[in-house]
Amino acid sequence: MIVRIMGEGQVKLADAHFAELNKLDDELLEEVESGDGAGFRATLQALLGKVRELGEPLPDDALEPSELILPAPDASLEEVRQMLSDDGLIPG
Repeated sequence: MIVRIMGEGQVKLADAHFAELNKLDDELLEEVESGDGAGFRATLQALLGKVRELGEPLPDDALEPSELILPAPDASLEEVRQMLSDDGLIPG
């Protein structure tokens, strides 16, 4: 799956990693819903860090369709709230 981190670029990520990422996504959803700004910031950084760690960066000139778009590292709680679905940022 191709994942875009807004403002950074794209990474190719194996589907096998999504169970681990969904745990962080669930935490992020809870923190956004409760308005926990400090927890939100820490979990967003952990989620994006894990995507970078597990994913393989695509070249800057690659323009693959992104199947998943994640917020920029400096996104506000409100910006992320607007991106969320009932499942969080990561479906499933």
